[in-house]
Amino acid sequence: MAMPSQPDPRPEAETVRYEIEDGVAWVYFNRPDKRNCMSPKLNRRMLQVLTELEFRDDVQVLVLTGEGTSWSAGMDLLEYFRLTEQEGLHAIRRSQREAYAWWERLRWYEKPTIGMINGWCFGGAYGPLFACDLAFCSDEAQFGLSEINWAILPGGGASKVAAELMGFRDAMYHAMMGENLTGKQAAEKGMVNESLPADKLKARVQEVADVLKKKDSQALRATKWAVRRVREMTYDNAEDYLIRAQEALNQFGGLEARREATKQFLDDKTYKPGLGVFDKSKVTKGS
Repeated sequence: MAMPSQPDPRPEAETVRYEIEDGVAWVYFNRPDKRNCMSPKLNRRMLQVLTELEFRDDVQVLVLTGEGTSWSAGMDLLEYFRLTEQEGLHAIRRSQREAYAWWERLRWYEKPTIGMINGWCFGGAYGPLFACDLAFCSDEAQFGLSEINWAILPGGGASKVAAELMGFRDAMYHAMMGENLTGKQAAEKGMVNESLPADKLKARVQEVADVLKKKDSQALRATKWAVRRVREMTYDNAEDYLIRAQEALNQFGGLEARREATKQFLDDKTYKPGLGVFDKSKVTKGS
């Protein structure tokens, strides 16, 4: 007879780990024996880690991935659902806030973020998947909204993520049927940027991170936030918003960077915007 599931004895501090290498923070869901499903302890720790890393000078890009063979199997059915529900509505709301808080923080992170989906990505894991600016997965990864298979709807933003990233019919089929997508299928439907063989995944993510590190950080932040904002705007509202966003960027270092980039193109002839990036190390603040 199978033994009933028990709460994870792992200390909260060990549910997430990270390492910083050459400007890239590699952040890991660290419950591999639980397929990195998200418990209240993990959610609290992830917000702490994101906060610790966000304004560090030695972090230019953040990569979110999973320890072991899964990215995240979604919410922990025992600790996030059953045990929390036993404590009552106040505990349910508390756990929801803890989860949604770090997903929101990740969506509007100061640094560019990349999801490196190395395995299972189910249900609640669609929240942080959408929160990452870019996403790359292994061909062997599995994406699924299995909620319909155990009598709930894909909540916690999961339905919204499917509808945002897929076409309407694909999203409806995905949510109603409870069938998984492979990494290649997820890429074809727009869930991720690319799907690659597992042994090439990290190298590709590193390559993308290295490109991002060369960009002007202020312009990069303004750009990624703008793309998220304008999705829900009319064209006219987006046009006006982007003018104001550029004006704001000019007040926070963007004007100096733009002038230096223009000089390198028009006067120095050292780069072409459509074929490369300017040398940001030559920007003089206050020039």
